[in-house]
Amino acid sequence: MVTVTQLEDERRDPRRWWALGALVASMLVLGFDTTILNVALPTMASDLGATTGEQQWMADAYVVVFASLMLPAGLLGDRFGRRRMLISGLGIFLAGSVVGALAEDVTWVIVARAVMGVGAALITPLAMSVLPSLFTPDERGKAIGLVSTGSALGLPLGPIIGGWLLEHFWWGSVFVLNVPMVAIGIAACVFLLPETRDPASPKVDTLSTAFTATGLGALIYAIIEAPERGWGDPLLLGMFAGSAVLIAGLVLRERRVERPMLDMTLLADRGFLLNTIAATLVMFVLSGLLFVLPPYLQAVLGNDTLATGVRLLPMILGLSVAAKLATPVVARFGARASVSAGLVVLAFAALLGSRTTIDSGYGFTALWLTVAGLGFGFALVPAMTGALATLPADRAGSGSGLLLTFRQVGSAVGIALLGSLLSNVFRDRLDVTGLPAGAADTAGDSVVAAHLIAEKAGSAHLAASANGAYVHGMTLILLVCGASALVSALLAAAFLPGVPAAGRTGSGSTDMAAVTEDARQ
Repeated sequence: MVTVTQLEDERRDPRRWWALGALVASMLVLGFDTTILNVALPTMASDLGATTGEQQWMADAYVVVFASLMLPAGLLGDRFGRRRMLISGLGIFLAGSVVGALAEDVTWVIVARAVMGVGAALITPLAMSVLPSLFTPDERGKAIGLVSTGSALGLPLGPIIGGWLLEHFWWGSVFVLNVPMVAIGIAACVFLLPETRDPASPKVDTLSTAFTATGLGALIYAIIEAPERGWGDPLLLGMFAGSAVLIAGLVLRERRVERPMLDMTLLADRGFLLNTIAATLVMFVLSGLLFVLPPYLQAVLGNDTLATGVRLLPMILGLSVAAKLATPVVARFGARASVSAGLVVLAFAALLGSRTTIDSGYGFTALWLTVAGLGFGFALVPAMTGALATLPADRAGSGSGLLLTFRQVGSAVGIALLGSLLSNVFRDRLDVTGLPAGAADTAGDSVVAAHLIAEKAGSAHLAASANGAYVHGMTLILLVCGASALVSALLAAAFLPGVPAAGRTGSGSTDMAAVTEDARQ
């Protein structure tokens, strides 16, 4: 007997699985870009003479733009065509990658990363939003799992491929890698994806978008520049104040709009709020660690770029394993137990890592990186699922957008705040006695710059001082991460809803995508 589902499947375009391959390739590129630049930063800092602050901007320009434009980008796809906007996003990402590959100074690298952030903001929400139109409910779970796996697979592959490219080519090759993959994705989307839209979706609020982008940009700029200018600098104080005013204006404006682009009232739900905070904290710690670890592995431990990428794998693989195991754990013990336990494991890993010394060697580092990855996975996946499970059907779209925005903000602030702390501590602890003023100032920019100056000056003392100063700064960062994770674990254990998610967690991603699509239609 032929079922309704089988009839629907037969009527669907058989090329839909090829179309899914295009979406997986698109998300794989974004996964690469999350980690590949972190491995390249020490080399770029050396070749371009980039300070720690400039390295933070190279990493953060992408994340800030990504976070501020994700919501309006999704709405543009709903109103004007998801395939059209997805192809546009891939094209913009391609253009940014070309600019990055050809860049000859720090400014153009930052511009390229910002342009790539615009493309990523279009790609991420729209790659998921087209799936319900391609696949039946029975197929949708598999399709979403494959797209999500494409993004996750890029995380561990990014450092390895980036390290190999840097061993054989110049640093711009990490941008060139995107070009053929994005070009294939564009061609596949053009020929394989159907066009879908929802003209009834909320309009893109230009003023709210401007408030979001400008407010976040001012906040991140102030945090990054604070170690150089001082936290009491009038310009930075003005930036902090301006950021607070703009973000407050955004909240007030969105609360008065009938169909808000950023539905802040969802934060009144305890389950959504606390799960969102937990997911944001995890991204805060993860992004900060991925920013500070490569210079330690490369400059302090003396690994080349390929070896640095390989040595990041314990954390990424631990995260991937825990993400797979999180679903049955949540089904058995509930989301509150998994999120709390994951954050405790993360806190333990950070506190263990704070015991790292110059002479610890990589074995000890690999140990706490693996534990940290397990903590990330067990905390992040249930927190995301738990937040999405609290959303009513008619607000699933705005709720998932709000959650993703907070996650990206957590990434940006993690890089900026933890990177600024590291920069400040490193400069204060570095012994530049006997160096000319110019060389001393350059050496204080980063551990990579200090090693270059030490090599030119033949100063083993400066190199040893740079290593000690960097490890001391990394220790403080890990202590901050550990304390933050522990406090968050206690809050999660005390306040997160304790109802087990069995029966709902296993298909959480599928249900979320279906509900989001239904809400939009």
